[in-house]
Amino acid sequence: MKNFIKYLLSLMFLIVMLAYGLDYIYTVSFKESNYRSKVGYAYNEKPKAYDVVILGSSRADNHLVTKMFTDKKMVAFNFGMQGAKLFESDLVLKLLLEKKNTIKNVIIDVDVTLRTDKKSEAIYLKFLPYLHRSDSVKRHLECLSDFNLLYNVPFYKYMKYDTKIGFREVVMNFLNKRGNELDNGGYHGLPNNSEISGENLKTEPIRNKYYEEIKEICKKRNINLIAVMTPMCENVKGMDYFDKVKKIYPEIYNYENVVVEDKYFSSCGHMNDEGARIFTQRIITDFFSK
Repeated sequence: MKNFIKYLLSLMFLIVMLAYGLDYIYTVSFKESNYRSKVGYAYNEKPKAYDVVILGSSRADNHLVTKMFTDKKMVAFNFGMQGAKLFESDLVLKLLLEKKNTIKNVIIDVDVTLRTDKKSEAIYLKFLPYLHRSDSVKRHLECLSDFNLLYNVPFYKYMKYDTKIGFREVVMNFLNKRGNELDNGGYHGLPNNSEISGENLKTEPIRNKYYEEIKEICKKRNINLIAVMTPMCENVKGMDYFDKVKKIYPEIYNYENVVVEDKYFSSCGHMNDEGARIFTQRIITDFFSK
């Protein structure tokens, strides 16, 4: 019996050591790579003095052309991410500042993301490899229901979310395989589409604590915050949604009708590259031409 207990304890010790070892290897792979994702780029890239940081969802990622800012001799990057909500945008800003970047202007897409204060699992999982290496990430993710397991149990996060931050991503990190998130300064133009289906905005915007945090951070850091609502196609139900947003947050600039013709859209909620360039030029003219 004593031998069995000793064997069991030895086995448990080996499993724990293996878990710690694998956790370390996986984490190092993310720590050393800034080629795969915008989150990795924010964490690993050397500090910059940004003139423009773009935050938001796909309606930032697909709508604000980074090169049009850099052509004006501005240091800019589009950190908008497909499916991101304000929870993740808030954390990107915190991480960039924690990593000693300086930022003059933040442009953030704030429209349909005001419908909820929920998180986007597909995006916030990308921050988990930095949980023990970034105070900002740790504090921001403490609200997760399984935070204690994620933080205290070695390798748990990589096992649970293997499809997002597991073996394949680790291999790609070690091979320095570049992901397309970083192409074109983070901007991703969409193709034309001859058939545009409608969009339903019959919902209510809410006061969002993560947008409130972004505002407070920018105020404290003397960052000029440019919060915008970006265009949608002509065939939208519930367009009074944008008026409701303005009633809650009067400071948000409403650009939903700057580009309206379907020929400038890839889907009802996302402009194609041509439409994005018209919109970006309007933003540059309104805020950066003086």
